[in-house]
Formats: sequence, structure tokens, C-alpha cells
Amino acid sequence: MKVLILGGVAAGTKVAAKLLRENRDYEVTILTKGKDISYAGCGLPYYVGDVIHDRAQLIVNTPEQYAKLTGAAVLTETEATAVKPEAHVVEAKDLKTGEVREYSYDKLVISTGASPFVPDIPGLDLDNIFVMRTPDDAIGLREAVESGTVKRAVIAGGGFIGLEVAENLAAQGVKVTVIDMAPHVLPNFLDSEMAEYIENKMADAGIMALTGTALEGVTGEGKVEKVQTSRRAIKADALILAIGIRPNTAFLEGTGIEMIKGTVVTDQYMQTNVEDIYAAGDCAMVTNRQTGKPAWSPMGSTANISGRVLAKNLAGEHIAYPGVLGTGVVKLPGGLNAGRTGLTEAAAKAEGHDTVSVLTVVDDKAHYYPGASSFIIKMTASKTDRKLLGVQVLGSGAVDKVTDIGVTAISLGATVDQLASLDFAYAPPFSTAIHPFANTINVLMNKMDGDLDSISPAEYEAGAADGYRVIDCLPVPALEGKKSVDVTAIDGPVEGLGKDDPLLLVCVKGKRAYLTQNRLKYYGYTNTKVLEGGITFNELKDEEEE
Repeated sequence: MKVLILGGVAAGTKVAAKLLRENRDYEVTILTKGKDISYAGCGLPYYVGDVIHDRAQLIVNTPEQYAKLTGAAVLTETEATAVKPEAHVVEAKDLKTGEVREYSYDKLVISTGASPFVPDIPGLDLDNIFVMRTPDDAIGLREAVESGTVKRAVIAGGGFIGLEVAENLAAQGVKVTVIDMAPHVLPNFLDSEMAEYIENKMADAGIMALTGTALEGVTGEGKVEKVQTSRRAIKADALILAIGIRPNTAFLEGTGIEMIKGTVVTDQYMQTNVEDIYAAGDCAMVTNRQTGKPAWSPMGSTANISGRVLAKNLAGEHIAYPGVLGTGVVKLPGGLNAGRTGLTEAAAKAEGHDTVSVLTVVDDKAHYYPGASSFIIKMTASKTDRKLLGVQVLGSGAVDKVTDIGVTAISLGATVDQLASLDFAYAPPFSTAIHPFANTINVLMNKMDGDLDSISPAEYEAGAADGYRVIDCLPVPALEGKKSVDVTAIDGPVEGLGKDDPLLLVCVKGKRAYLTQNRLKYYGYTNTKVLEGGITFNELKDEEEE
């Protein structure tokens, strides 16, 4: 069987390698537009920051090494220009010579990836304007920084790549401003209150995030000097475009291949609507396994996992790819990491779920162990069937482990009750005796079962606590002008507190406020609320002061 693969970064090389492990009799050829194949695109921001020192570390395999390792033929600097499904032929142009040739196939795999979106604005012909898609892009930006000519940079785009570049530039001493048209950074990845927390931490680290701000142009004499936005002009020595990517699929026009916004639609076996043509990677649409709807997941993980499934199907198996959960993890400016899987609270409500969410601040390992910190975890579940719907987590530590537990739980359709007493690993350097994930599950169950009456940070910001009297539940009183209540001293009615008074219980993280609520309920207090996340996550409003 002759298999032709268009594109040789993540998905294409994965398909070829796995396919030839399944059957070395196949004739597999990769056509790729670039000079490099199988490079670590996700590592590019870290090359900019000199975390990855050598360019060679970004190249997983050279074309020659890959061909020897797998048995696939690799033709670089060869761009597919047309597909003729009825003839089972692809036209491709040799970018070195300009020659156009035809390549026949029995099975065709489209894995042409995506390219950075470059807006149509004035000034893009100036020097020191960068994108971040190939090793050459990262090399160019790093060389500019190391030359000493880039002291201030504007990054257009507050997604993963934009924030990773921001972190690495800031670590190199560059003053960074991030702009994005969305209301918050990491749009659609986190709920708004989680994103706002990140923006505040970025500001603490000296990186300003200007959200709701459009990029309108660039000015300068020969090179970038100012970046014009819808808000104001920003002095800068460089502009990095990380606004987003667009699938490389224009050459498929007229083929009859179904696409959504330029992204190739595939079924659960990674096959298109055209016989003998498959697709994977950043140019392909997959499925959200929770909603069953089409989902675009331009992630290296998705490319490799779906590419492996595709190869096994080409080799004669019949394996369905169940789709994605929107899982992601990112290292952020200010020493913060973020992870998410499943539906955000906003997305779950949009899908029609009757939801309940909780936000906790929990230890990430034994509090007495050196380097211990906290996780901020938000979980969303269904009130109807008690299934876990989504997990969001922030912290300086290993947020991926909390995220990945969530991946497993949601994929298997677990309820909060099934997750409550799992035998998670524990030792002081790694975790807490009750795992941070399980701890948050317990709090969520308390809220669902009515044992915890609380106000979430989003609800608090929206005014849900208006009319409530703030009660300081900290071990050492710290809220100026607020009545302090020590849970260890409550053994009956508390002087100055009416049993039906609306009371907002506030502590550092939320736990001591919950203990206070539990004690007050026992003594007949009927209208108390715990502020989830305490003063760690929330900034108390001025109007609350007495």
C-alpha cells in the first residue's frame, strides 16, 4: 500500500512511524513544506528564554535520521498545491527548483498543520516583528534579545504561546506588555475569575495584560518603535504576534473535502468524507468527548494521539478516537502554572447542565515540607447526576497531576461520590494525606449536600454578598474594622451576632471559615455564608467595610 502524508511535524511523523512499525511493507512518503521535520514547536518559547540552550535540542529528528529510523521517505521544501481525489494524486511544488510534480497514493493523510495569523494592519514590514511557529522564528527573536536592542516588547495574544513567550522574555530582562481583544487572558480556557487571578499575578511580576484591546498598527523608522492599540500607543522595540493560528488547507479548495472554518472534518476513525483521505493534527477537526460536537484542538498531544489511532486504522484495525476534553497546562509569568480539563463552568451552563462549582485553596504537599505551596482548584459537577464535568487548577507546583486525575475521572464518567475516597499516593514531598484533588472533591460534595453554604468568588464579585456582614475568621485577626470570631472559642451564641443575621465568614483560604460555619450552625445560626478561596483569592470590596 502506498501512503502519502502531507506535513511532517507532529501528526504526520507520528502516522508514518507507527504505520511502518505496524507493517514495513507499506510505501510511506512524507511531503513537507519546511526544511525541518519533527521539531518541538511547544518548546520554542523556552528557546527564546534560553531555558533550552541549543537549537538542535528543538529538532527531534533530522529528515535523514527520521528516514533511517522509520523507513519513510521524506521530501522537505515540497509544498502540496492541489489534491485530485478521483485520480488519487497530489500535486506538489519543489520550493528549491519551482518544479511541480504529481505524487500518487492509495491512502492520503493530510497533516499540513497551521500557520500564525497575521492581521492586516500597517507597519508589518518593519524589523523586529516576530511570530512563533518554527525554530527559525524562535532563533530570530532570541538573537534580537541577545543583541541588546530589545528592551521592551508587546505580545499580541494572551493564549498559551503568548503568555509563555511573555514569561521567557521577562526572565531575560525585557519589559513585556500583553494585549488581547478578549475580556481576559487564556480566553475560553478558564472561567473569568481564574483568568483575572492570573492577570493580577502577571501584574505583580511586572507584566501588564491589556485585555479588551485590539492591535491596530506598528510605527517606527525601519524597526518597531511603537505599537498602536485601540487603547493607546505603547513604546516597544519588538512585536510578537501570537494572535492565533489558521489551518494550512487552502490547497484543498475544490476537492469536496468537508471543512469547518478551514479545518478538515474527520470522523472518529480520522477519515474525511472523501474516500481514502484522512487527516490529523492542527489542520483537522476532532470531537469533544463530553459534548459530541466538533472541536479544534491544535495541541501536540492531540496530534500525536490521533495520529497513532489513524495509523492503526490505516494498518487494518478499526479503532475510534474518542476525542478531546480541552485539556491543557501552561507555565505562566509570575511563577504560576495553570491547568484545565473538561468543561468550564460557563461552558457547562452553555451546554445546558445544571451545575454546581466550588473553588478551594489547598496545600499542594505537606505544609511543613520545604517548598510547600498551594493549589487553587475549581471543580464543576452536574447537580443532576453528580458527574464531574470540569477541573481548573492554578499553582506554583505540579498542576498537571490534578489536571490529569480530572482527565481520567471525566473520561470514565465518574461521579463525585466515586472520586471521594480513591487511594491516591501520599508522602510529604509529593502530596497531602488527603490528596488536593480529593480534598476539593470533599468540599464540592459538602456544598452539593448542603453541609457547606458558600459564595463563590464569581458570585461575590457579582454582588451575592451585598447586605452580608463580614466576619473575620482568621487565626490572628487581620481584616480591619471587622468583627473577629475564633472558632476554637465558640461554645454557644456569639455576643454581637444575631442568629438570623446575614454573615459572610472570611478566612485565608476558606477552611477555617467553614469550620466556623459548622460550629455556628450547631448553635442555631441560620444565615451564614463562607467566602470560597478566602482572602487568598478574593479582594474584599471597600463597601463591605464598617
